Amino acid sequence: MDALTLARIQFGANISFHILFPTITIALGWVLLFFKLRFNATGEDRWMDAYKFWVKVFALTFALGVVSGITMSFQFGTNWPGFMNTVGNVAGPLLAYEVLTAFFLEASFLGVMLFGYNRVSNRVHTFATVLVAGGTTLSAFWILVLNSWMQTPAGYELREGVVHATDWWAIVFNPSMPYRVVHMLLASGLTAAFLIAGVSAFRFLRGDRAPGVMAALRTGIVLGAVLIPLQIVAGDAHGLNTMEHQPAKIAAMEGLWETQKGAPMVVFALPDDAAGRNRFEITIPHLASFYLTHDWHGEVKGLNSFEHRPRMAPVFFSFRVMVGMGLLMLAVSWLGAWQLWRRGEPHPYLARVLVGMTFAGWIATLAGWYVTEMGRQPWLVTGVLTTAQAASKTVGAGMVASTLAGYLAVYLALLVAYIATIFYLARRSGSPASHEAAEPVRDGGATAAGAGVAATA
Repeated sequence: MDALTLARIQFGANISFHILFPTITIALGWVLLFFKLRFNATGEDRWMDAYKFWVKVFALTFALGVVSGITMSFQFGTNWPGFMNTVGNVAGPLLAYEVLTAFFLEASFLGVMLFGYNRVSNRVHTFATVLVAGGTTLSAFWILVLNSWMQTPAGYELREGVVHATDWWAIVFNPSMPYRVVHMLLASGLTAAFLIAGVSAFRFLRGDRAPGVMAALRTGIVLGAVLIPLQIVAGDAHGLNTMEHQPAKIAAMEGLWETQKGAPMVVFALPDDAAGRNRFEITIPHLASFYLTHDWHGEVKGLNSFEHRPRMAPVFFSFRVMVGMGLLMLAVSWLGAWQLWRRGEPHPYLARVLVGMTFAGWIATLAGWYVTEMGRQPWLVTGVLTTAQAASKTVGAGMVASTLAGYLAVYLALLVAYIATIFYLARRSGSPASHEAAEPVRDGGATAAGAGVAATA
């Protein structure tokens, strides 16, 4: 492979690893706030027990997200110098806003969440949880603003090949930003919901039926059941926006090579990028035109209509993985919600399915991210900068390949360690000693028993 291809694979590996962790923390922060508010309102220890377990998972996830994010940012200078040289006047401030308004909130108050519930008042501890939850969302907002601007740039002008901002409102609120932010926040909610449901189901199957475990299990299942229909609606709106601004991406997602009216929905095919056609195609007539144009005979452009276009196969299959996982989430979460309503707890068979789907949100998120990023190729910034133009001309293929191998080895080890640690915490928390609840802190301050628990947390 040449240096450009290897650099793309390296950045793809870095972003794939990094995105796993913010996808959890964005929503998990708000779930922790829900647990804390329920404890404040009811005084029931089960909500604080759930909080204490999941704040440890949040901290672990946050730490890996920070480390992988720093590593990823190095590549802008090594492998992609043309990116900042061309669009740094827009990308630089947006990345700075993310650090100044969001990251400091998370990093500063996470310690209070972890160790402060026996050292500060309940109100201060709750406020720290609010700030961390808000910080994770602000962080996601600024990163998604930048990514959306790269997809649908606005509010700029080119001077001697360099982008200069002319309207920051247009840059921030670019055409795809609202759809992308909503879609990603819902994806984060679903990822956290299935993580909570899966780990709680694991504890449930091990015989740990503590009130805190059951409260978290119900929260995860119900959250998933509520969010997945919203995600389907948001995804449809996002798709219509993409058809307006990035029609080549839609053509690749739908598996359509030729422009046609009454375009069929391609259920399955083996796209042949070299030949420009599909093999073993299974279609439903007119359906793509209907959901893309709301007209059974509406015109949909095919990929062959575009001079600049992505490869169809990876976008086509990634889109179907995302949709398929979403439908599976819908079925499992609704079945789980029905069983909670009828039986008060999930059937053991469903609990096993939930354990198997603990990281289902990761699969759907990665597939959707690949659709977004590969679907805009060959552009890095649509209509402004191609991926090839941004790539380094001095870093050789050998250097990129060696660092790629190192990244993959480290990331694999960290990912295995992360998953193993979460289930270790789940097993350890199921021990009898773990259910010796400390006296909850109130606005008067810490208790002696609570201080002892915090010291071992």
